[in-house]
Amino acid sequence: MARDVVDEEIVESRDALAAWFEAGCKPTGPLRVGTEHEKIPFYRRDLTPVPYDGERGIAALLEGVNARLGWERIEDAGRLIGLFDAAGGGAISLEPGGQFELSGAPVETAHETAGELDRHLAATRAVGDSLGLGFLSLGMSPKWTLAETPTMPKSRYGIMKRYMPKVGARGLDMMFRTSTVQANLDYRNEADMVAKLRVGIALQPAITALFANSPFTDGKLNGFLSMRSEIWRHTDADRTGMLPFVFEPGMGFERYVDYALDVPLYFLKRGANYIDVAGASFRDLLAGRLAAAPGERATMSDWANHLSTIFPEVRLKRYLEMRGADVGSPQRIVALSALMIGLYYDTEALKCAQDLIRIWSADDRQKLRDEVPRAGLAAKIGGRDLRAVAAEMLAIARAGLARRMRLNDQGEDETIWLAPLEAIVRSGRSPAQEWIDRYLGPWERSVDPAFREAVF
Repeated sequence: MARDVVDEEIVESRDALAAWFEAGCKPTGPLRVGTEHEKIPFYRRDLTPVPYDGERGIAALLEGVNARLGWERIEDAGRLIGLFDAAGGGAISLEPGGQFELSGAPVETAHETAGELDRHLAATRAVGDSLGLGFLSLGMSPKWTLAETPTMPKSRYGIMKRYMPKVGARGLDMMFRTSTVQANLDYRNEADMVAKLRVGIALQPAITALFANSPFTDGKLNGFLSMRSEIWRHTDADRTGMLPFVFEPGMGFERYVDYALDVPLYFLKRGANYIDVAGASFRDLLAGRLAAAPGERATMSDWANHLSTIFPEVRLKRYLEMRGADVGSPQRIVALSALMIGLYYDTEALKCAQDLIRIWSADDRQKLRDEVPRAGLAAKIGGRDLRAVAAEMLAIARAGLARRMRLNDQGEDETIWLAPLEAIVRSGRSPAQEWIDRYLGPWERSVDPAFREAVF
């Protein structure tokens, strides 16, 4: 999230929190997609991580990109931590370990996503080249230990860093050493939200397998295809997972509110200051009796910021966030958004996707989620190989995109962007398996070549 929300309206009731979600409905459209991705900077000279400060640090990278773009500055305690495009709605931000993130503007087609990504990468590469920086396209930093990874000067990250070790074994790895690509999509109404949330959660393991791209940790193989996904299984059970309640009768905005109210808080933002209330109850804040911040009342910004600190496989805000994929090549970044557009924004495709997942139980979905980080497309659900499920998912999305008939300047529809995922399904091999082959073969069991080959 590029910047935390400031909205001082006092929340008077639980109903107001449900209404906040309701306000995100797009009953008449247009339905849009926003694409986010993170990339890990490194110094090309010696393959070391990039700190915030210094002539060639992350701050210098942000300043250089801003000189090209002229976006609004986002600062924390006087330090530049991001950029915001007030006209288009896109943003650039920093993840805890220096991961350089584009939060793309909401657009209507995958073609527009591709154009936006091209422009962003051109600007970032140009500035990076001038500073001697490269950018990894892997889902986890392959070489540096947690201790070697720098820390960015964002106040919320200091609070999270202190809290994470109390609630899970791998939370700091998640914060500092992983990189993802995420697609954010609209819903028309509450029923549409429920249908899309269920499809997104159930199919997220298939997406994880298609995008699995983090097989290295601390300079060697880690035994997983997506270590990033495995790390999430050991981060914080209170705010992660497959949300089985979503599939129960009565699911809607109010049910998600009840879930979110029971997720512990991290912080409150008052003006430019962050108050550490990690582990406290939003329900107590709502009632005006939060012991960690006496006298404080819940505001709408508290709610929006709190929702941004909940990390299930699919997250509900005023749109739906797909969170299961490792970052990868630019082609796969666009492919994720094309896949979800095809599944979500065509009525027949969404119905077919619902049919695909209909017979899976909560245990089926959880077992698949647990197996996928290691097994990838070889995992099984409902007696089927995940590879077959992924092939059917892609076929549904392809048909949905074809029916949309949104053409680029060359007269091509959005199905062109599915090609990288369809190639993965045909081979049955996740991207990580190709890197593992390189590591065991021409790389001679060194991850250093990844800094030449697995880059943007």
